Amino acid sequence: MSHKHHALLRSIVQDPVLPANIHWRELESLLNHLGASIEPSHGARFKVSLHTVSDFFHHPHHNSECSRDLMKQVRDFLARAGVSLASYEADKNSH
Repeated sequence: MSHKHHALLRSIVQDPVLPANIHWRELESLLNHLGASIEPSHGARFKVSLHTVSDFFHHPHHNSECSRDLMKQVRDFLARAGVSLASYEADKNSH
């Protein structure tokens, strides 16, 4: 994972979630890197699946910055999928 992906993951899992200055394309890149599949759904919704967990995320309309609520949803999704900063760092060090 690049330094940028690592920093993004860190900002997602920290509490409280930082102001919404994370762009959708950065989030999509991180999810793809983690092995998630991202499929268009209805309108601006995307179905994201990682390991055995699936959720629907809403793509931002007026600009590409993700809301705090979306980032909280992503954090919960990653936790349910077993992705944490510690698990990522352990996996990175094993390669």
